[in-house]
Amino acid sequence: MGHDLTNPPTQRTEDSRFGLDNGHNGHHGPAKHGHGSYAALALGALGVVYGDIGTSPLYALRETVLAATGAASGGHGGASDIVLAAPIPREIIIGVLSLILWSLVIVVTLKYVVLLLSADNNGEGGTLTLVALAQRALGRMRGGVVLFLGMAGAALFYGDAVITPAISVLSAVEGIKLVTPALNDYVVTIASGILIALFLVQSRGTAKVANFFGPIMMVWFLTLAGLGIYHIADDLGVFASINPYWGFRFFFDHPGVSLAVLGSVCLAVTGAEALYADMGHFGRGPIRSAWIWMVFPALWLNYLGQGALILSDPTAIDNPFYKLAPEGFILPLVVMATVATIIASQAVITGAFSLTRQAIQLGLLPRLEIRHTSEQTSGQIYIPRINVMLLVVVLLLVWTFRTSSNLSHAYGISVFGAMMVDSLLAFIVIWKGWRWSLAATLAVVTPFLVIDVAFFAANMLKLFSGGYVPVLLAIMLIVLMWTWVRGTKILFDKTRKTDVPLLELVGMLSKSPPYRVKGMAVFLTSDPETAPASLLHNLKHNKVLHERNVILTVRSADTPRVAEEERVRLSRITDDFWRVDLVYGYMESPNVPKGLAVLRKQGFKFDIMSTSFFLSRRSIKASPQSGMPVWQDNLYISLTKSATDATSFFQIPTGRVVEVGTQVTV
Repeated sequence: MGHDLTNPPTQRTEDSRFGLDNGHNGHHGPAKHGHGSYAALALGALGVVYGDIGTSPLYALRETVLAATGAASGGHGGASDIVLAAPIPREIIIGVLSLILWSLVIVVTLKYVVLLLSADNNGEGGTLTLVALAQRALGRMRGGVVLFLGMAGAALFYGDAVITPAISVLSAVEGIKLVTPALNDYVVTIASGILIALFLVQSRGTAKVANFFGPIMMVWFLTLAGLGIYHIADDLGVFASINPYWGFRFFFDHPGVSLAVLGSVCLAVTGAEALYADMGHFGRGPIRSAWIWMVFPALWLNYLGQGALILSDPTAIDNPFYKLAPEGFILPLVVMATVATIIASQAVITGAFSLTRQAIQLGLLPRLEIRHTSEQTSGQIYIPRINVMLLVVVLLLVWTFRTSSNLSHAYGISVFGAMMVDSLLAFIVIWKGWRWSLAATLAVVTPFLVIDVAFFAANMLKLFSGGYVPVLLAIMLIVLMWTWVRGTKILFDKTRKTDVPLLELVGMLSKSPPYRVKGMAVFLTSDPETAPASLLHNLKHNKVLHERNVILTVRSADTPRVAEEERVRLSRITDDFWRVDLVYGYMESPNVPKGLAVLRKQGFKFDIMSTSFFLSRRSIKASPQSGMPVWQDNLYISLTKSATDATSFFQIPTGRVVEVGTQVTV
């Protein structure tokens, strides 16, 4: 209720998730940062933006080498338990290292750090921004494809949000086997306990913990670099991997396993999309600086160290990351890795909350209860229902797959599916929005899209060994979102046919005025051109009209935030009837009383204590002529029943609300 469904549904940007000032004012674009602020933002980016990609060395090289050598048994072979006695061919190690290095350069550095960070919507980034920009560039009449891409991107991100905590925490806890092999049987239990604790603390907010994220991850990246440097001397030949020739030669020499290897190489770049998604949080410059001067060198050095160790000791392949550490340092490294993976998991969990709020705002999902965990920062939110669903799915993944190696089969499809969406949307934005020539746009975007498609195709080989998880989840979520969008439109069209035009009703009331009562009545509606059902029922049953009546519509803008001076649009119909539009960005939560209070600056008297809010509560019944299959009708009705009531969603005081029931068919 009260949503403008004509706005382009879009996918994912991260808002100010951890209570840090991003230096943007949202509506007016990025602001300049001082040197102190810039350094603090770059440090914060280490903890939030790079948590996911920063934990990839725990498993990425191991899985890729095992895929390249064919040592990993198919399906759920448990690669983490494999120990190779024979030396691994040198050209395989060098080739794999070259593929990982150049994936980091092309996918992360060139595509995200250089290209996509340049595409912002008032300082905000992410797939959601690309969808909004693409819709704007194409126009609403041609945005159907963009709408579907937005749904697909959102659905795939939820897959990332459940797989990242599971694989990250499992891979970290698996290191405990090197300290005490007797605990091998308890890895799944320990990981489950950590994950349950992580989800339980979500309701308390993450602002306090966030202050420690940056410094901890800085220590983590320095540790990655140090461990790599410690072992590079084992075989300095690993520096040959800088030459991309070795990556191409690997494909030429091993065509039979090329796709399988690509499916594992992609593990090294998971989390890259967070670079762009968190631009509004930290700013383009700090994110770029953190990557160039800290994250990229640390990752590269660590992978080189792991490669050199495997060349000198083939048995290290069972867990090359932890075997980089001196024996007495393994337990502290396990603890540090576990903390790092919790931080990485926190980022995607909170990102799922942010994404859900945006999807609700843009009409892709029904209303859900949203709790604000910070009085200072609107971005600090917690959605109980999403938290429970994420926890259940994450625990199912941990107990089903049981090892990070097995779970890695499910990882890449969601990540590179989302990256493909980014590339396709970037093509539209650069061509139509930036007005580049078609040839120039193709020259820039096609190489990235080809790489994304290659990685995605490689991961599709794992479809039956785990890749079905994100695919099924994405299909379910796309069906759910499409059902909500389609059902809402059908309902809107049906009710509009029987609705009374507002101006016609106001004219009738002027000629034959009902009994008046003191105060102001606010009637929420999604269509300001027709009389709200709650107004008609109030007149029909109570036979009274307030002194002042406001027809209120809450709309979503295709910008992240809306400036306060543009929040409210007031138009007079008669002396006792007014139209009010409240506009919120897709990164904001609607607050109707606060929004109406802005009217005082325009000379419109508003007193919450003398105001009554009238809302319609619809009871929806299925209809054979709805335009949707019966199963979709029933799904839509279930979604409407699960929606949080408008009173809570719009943050209206419950004591000021009058609800009127109506029955409609869909």
